[in-house]
Amino acid sequence: MDEKMKTTPLHDWHVGRQAHMAAFGGYEMPLWYPAGAKAEHLAVISGAGLFDTTHMAVLTLHGPAVRTLLQRCFSKDLERCIGPQKMPLLAGRCVYGVFLDAEAGVIDDAIVYQCGPTDYMLVVNASMGGPIAAHLGRENHDPAGAVIRDLTDAVGKMDIQGPQAARILGRILQHPDQVFAKMVYFSFKGSFDPQLPSAAPVTLLDGTPVLVSRTGYTGEFGFELFIAPAHVEKLWNLLLAAGAPESILSCGLAARDSLRAGAGLPLSHQDIGPWLFGRNPWLFVLPWNAAATGFTKEFIGAAALPAGVDCPCTLPFAGYDPRKITISDKSLVTDVSGKPIGTLLTCTTDMAIDRVDGTIVSLATPAAAGRPEPFTPRGLCCGFVRVEAALPAGTAIVLTDGKRKLQVEIRDEIRPNRTARQPIQNML
Repeated sequence: MDEKMKTTPLHDWHVGRQAHMAAFGGYEMPLWYPAGAKAEHLAVISGAGLFDTTHMAVLTLHGPAVRTLLQRCFSKDLERCIGPQKMPLLAGRCVYGVFLDAEAGVIDDAIVYQCGPTDYMLVVNASMGGPIAAHLGRENHDPAGAVIRDLTDAVGKMDIQGPQAARILGRILQHPDQVFAKMVYFSFKGSFDPQLPSAAPVTLLDGTPVLVSRTGYTGEFGFELFIAPAHVEKLWNLLLAAGAPESILSCGLAARDSLRAGAGLPLSHQDIGPWLFGRNPWLFVLPWNAAATGFTKEFIGAAALPAGVDCPCTLPFAGYDPRKITISDKSLVTDVSGKPIGTLLTCTTDMAIDRVDGTIVSLATPAAAGRPEPFTPRGLCCGFVRVEAALPAGTAIVLTDGKRKLQVEIRDEIRPNRTARQPIQNML
């Protein structure tokens, strides 16, 4: 391993279980375990999977000027972001968005958590704690009113994802009924840090504090868990033991990538990045007014966004079998006649889906909605392309690496019947 490569507190655990390790975001992380990426992917669809995500960076912000600072730097309007009625962000809720530069390129995407009246937490991508802290620091016009702490490598984090996640997690928490009560999508309870207030403390059975967030990066029901680094391995082992009856699997980055792609979720610095955030499936993170003709607040990058009307378009796609094209400097996207029209951003295989009479069906699709019995999906390649002009759903395009060609179609949605937004009472 490169001496400069970082590791998480679970590194020895991963290596000891014969995980295939690789570099990601400056960390040595597991790509898959002996069960294989396919089994790990399917576990999250049908049961539960556990992901080490301690490589993600955490910042906390404290003080009366924090909300003003975030309103300037973060894409979401924190005064109009919760629920269909667009209510203000409040303690116990979190919201997804992006940090843009002045040219409306993406610095990083993030989730903003409001922990108290003047206390917030940000979760950003691996190795981005420093850059985002610096960005916020440059824009902070009231240092006394907005104290920024970069907790990179000082917070343990793991994600339990899948329809059995609440049942498993509940077995290791004190008062799980209280923890899960009214826990809607993108809400959280608890704290891992004395400086982050919590109106609803959450602890493990032995009293260890933990923050439980109803979020994730798979498109499926589940939680992200934050805990002090000293307790990471304990929590990991508790969850694996509690989930043994449901055959929970430890999962690596390969399954995380295939699950998020099938769910239509972007990978920062790959599907979104330092280019104009103009036309893509994630424009919901911008603070549109009711008529979608402008924005409800001023924020960094807003002035450059109208130019996005004529910029390249990012679109999701799905294929017809598991084959995929490796992304390289030779890979590109063409129309069916062979004319180059764009670049390939993500290409992976969602192993939980297949086509039935031309319609994409998931293992999670109810039989009444078209899933045959039995149903053993072959998997379909999927991902994102960046093309010169918008293409309607159903348009055939070709992916190529210069030698092989693979025809796929533009999609509005890839994996159907995802469970992330299911009411928690349906999952207990």
